Amino acid sequence: MDFFNNYKKLYLSALGLFVVLTILVAVMPAINNQNNNSPLPNEEPLSDAALAGKALYVANGCVACHTQQVRNLEMDNVWGKRPSIAADYASEHRTDLWRNTATLMGTERTGPDLTDVGNRQPSAEWNLLHLYQPRAVVAASVMPAYPWLFEEKTNLDEGDVEISVPDEFRKGVKGKIVATQDALNLVAYLQSLKQVELPGAMPVPEFLYKREQKPDAVAGGGEDMGLDGAALYAANCQSCHQASGEGLKGAFPPLKGSAIVTDDNPEVLIDIVMNGYDARPEFGSMPAIGTNMNLSAAEVAAIINHERSSWGNKARKVPVEEVQKIMDFLKQTAKK
Repeated sequence: MDFFNNYKKLYLSALGLFVVLTILVAVMPAINNQNNNSPLPNEEPLSDAALAGKALYVANGCVACHTQQVRNLEMDNVWGKRPSIAADYASEHRTDLWRNTATLMGTERTGPDLTDVGNRQPSAEWNLLHLYQPRAVVAASVMPAYPWLFEEKTNLDEGDVEISVPDEFRKGVKGKIVATQDALNLVAYLQSLKQVELPGAMPVPEFLYKREQKPDAVAGGGEDMGLDGAALYAANCQSCHQASGEGLKGAFPPLKGSAIVTDDNPEVLIDIVMNGYDARPEFGSMPAIGTNMNLSAAEVAAIINHERSSWGNKARKVPVEEVQKIMDFLKQTAKK
């Protein structure tokens, strides 16, 4: 009974048990996990700008609303090509002795997951406008604006990056809106967030609880394999070209009434979807969405047929076979 009456023995025993359990339950598994996982071969280290952007990502509380983890659930398939694995985070290290911001996996997904946002939305113009005023590109966005990452100038200096902001979001602004170095660094970090392809010998984890798929329609006669063109457009194109197809003046071109979209020969349109397009100085450059997101001919057909038949556009429906033929031709041309 003397043991239970001696507070020093009780305290030291509890402390010793806590230390032992911490080593067994937390420290040793963490060391073992670190030793068994190394960065993937194709992973690129963060640039100095991206490292500075990561610090800004933390400082501005982005991790509170955005995750960086693709779970092995089918619903997460929209955020990455595969579920995340431990090796994806093996190259992350503590900021310093006192701060552990190694991985920014997050705990709440109020906004989209950013694991693969560097592929999904690589446009610097879009990201800068989104930071300045999210509702300029996504009308229903609940993300706060970050105008302090930008400055107003009367005249541009060499190296300045001006962003094109729609008139309704320029209240009180008379000059040019220019991105600060902090804004450019934050965008550099976002652009660096790309899922690395696994080595050929490494098995790719599967997504679980897959939704029941619609039976494929027979390809041909203008059919697009039963895919939802409107949903694919919303996932891949709408953030820039808008749900109305009208784009954003000075930033992203309209698809409504576009001669390229409604052209009877869809080769140029498919080329832009697959390989991107730089329309400067009139508009910002478009990334190679089709290639970056590994869109199939059926998915491309569904997207362009949605664009060619929406917002008053009335162009013929392009069959999957024709899309596939043009995609093959573009690949062969690129190799030459």
